[in-house]
This record gives sequence, structure tokens and C-alpha cells, in this order.
Amino acid sequence: MTAWNKILHWIGMEGRPHIRVYNGFGGAEYLEIYGHVLAIGPRPLTRYSRFFLLNMFALLRLFWVKPLAGIPVMLEWEGMPVTAITEKDGFFHLQWQPVTMPAAGKYNVQVKIMNVADSPVSEATGVVIIPHHTQYGCISDIDDTFLVSHSAKIIKRLQVLFTRNARTRKPFEGVVRHYRLLSHHNNPFFYVSSSEWNLYAYIREFIRYNGLPDGVFLLNQLKPLRQLLKSGQNKHRTKFTRITRILKHYPDMRFILLGDDTQEDPNIYKALVDHFGAQIIAVYLRKVRDSKAVATREVVQAIQDKGIAVCYFEHSEEGIAHSQRIGLI
Repeated sequence: MTAWNKILHWIGMEGRPHIRVYNGFGGAEYLEIYGHVLAIGPRPLTRYSRFFLLNMFALLRLFWVKPLAGIPVMLEWEGMPVTAITEKDGFFHLQWQPVTMPAAGKYNVQVKIMNVADSPVSEATGVVIIPHHTQYGCISDIDDTFLVSHSAKIIKRLQVLFTRNARTRKPFEGVVRHYRLLSHHNNPFFYVSSSEWNLYAYIREFIRYNGLPDGVFLLNQLKPLRQLLKSGQNKHRTKFTRITRILKHYPDMRFILLGDDTQEDPNIYKALVDHFGAQIIAVYLRKVRDSKAVATREVVQAIQDKGIAVCYFEHSEEGIAHSQRIGLI
């Protein structure tokens, strides 16, 4: 290990080419999983502190990344190799059609960097989730939908990001109960957000620590440290595309959409209802910004006019009561 790598290791960074693998999904026609290959990136966090300077440094580590482009990666599924090449931002997407589609459940796969010496960081385990045939699936935003984030106020959002960690951030009151009720009978959850892949481990730890349902994550493009101040503030339009991928993958499954009124969720969800109305059971929008209330109610009415149940609520108990009334829980 070089002196530079020793310094990186000491401050919690990985200085060797290494791979990250995220939860994948499948079960209809194909299976898929994705991740990143990085030259520099944060090692998994094992200790959490309430001291704001340590939390600030922990956040900075998440955005201190150096992606590797053009790197071949591979997994084997039942003896069949599946390969891909990393993109400019180090992202890879492995997709394959098995000879026989496996039953519903969670399947571990090993993804490794090809053409490099084997090391503890050149291979990682991912999970492919195949949903059960259930009543419905849930597609949820993250920031200000279940995680208090102050997305509409950049200074406040950054203050929370910098001074708190995945265990000291707070969910909205009652939201954990609502999501647990919606996840009964193995109903799958898909988390689609404008937050970047840098925050994947952070968000997953928040979900695990607070007892929210685990699931599949479709986040936004990895950001370098110089773009940290723009975290979660752009590319909302790609959210429509990412949700569309889920709906097209499961054409026989119906979905609940959960979001909030701080950014573009109402308009994105209306567009999804316009294109995939037969697959949408209900839309839930958390009321966070008073200044957005009039515009959001207009969108709510337009969705209701399509025959879709909508709940625009301020407190999660209202959402739970609505889900009970329409028979979701």
C-alpha cells in the first residue's frame, strides 16, 4: 500500500479501484442490477456521531469520488457470464434474461471488476429482488416524502445534510407506520429520488435504522465534491424516465405513487397517470409548502378527474386513514 493509499485509508477512503453494487430487480422478462466502479471513494461507515464536525466530514467523504470509465464488469448467473462496461461516471448496468425466471425472492449475485488483480474491493455482492405477485407495488420519493429534508430551502437542506447523519435525521411522524402497512403481504417498494447515488448507503441506513421497508433504489447521477452544493437540486425530469422503467417492467402490477409538493412530484405523477393510468391505484402527496398548495390542488383535481384516488395530506395519519378507506390496508 502506497503512502497516499495509507492516508486515504486512515481518513476512511478507499484508494484502490473498487466496485459498489446496488439492489437490482426483475421477475417479468429480465433481471438487472447496477452499480459504480471508482478509483477513489468512501469506505463503509461503521461509527455514527452526534458531533457536527464529524458528520460534516462524513458527508464530504460521500462526494469525494473519482469514477472509472470504460471498465469491464461481470457477474455469472447459473454459469452464464453477464458483462457491461462502465460509463463516464463509473456507472454500470447489467441486464440479462435467464433461461428460467426464478421464483419471487431475493437472490445474491457477485459482481466483479474484470482484468484486475483479485482483491477484497474488486468484487462485491448485490441483491436482485423479484417481487411476489401481490396486490400492488409502491413507488416513493425520499426527500420530504418520508425523510425531513427541507428540499425547497437550499441553505436549510445543506445545514441538515452537513450536521446530521443517517441515524440522527428524522422521518415525518407516522410515515413509518404508513409504509409498513402498505408493505404488508410482501408489497414491493421502489425508491426513486433526485438524490444522488453518493447518498445510497446513507439513505439505506436511514431506512434500516427507522424500520422502513427495504427495496429497490433508482437515484440520480453520481456527483463529484465540487457539485455538493447542488445535491438533489436538478434532473427531476429523469425521475419520470426512471419510474417509467419500473412500470414497463411490471405491466401487470398496479402501483401507488408517494411524493410531496416541494419540487416536481405532482407534475411528474400527473404525467405518469396520463401515460400509465391503468397501472396507478392511488397517488399520495405530502403537503410541505404552503406556497405550492394552490398549484398542487389543481394537479390533484386533474388526477382525480382520471378516476385515480389522490390524498394531499399534511400529516401521515391522514394518509393512513385514506389508505384504509380505499382498501389498501
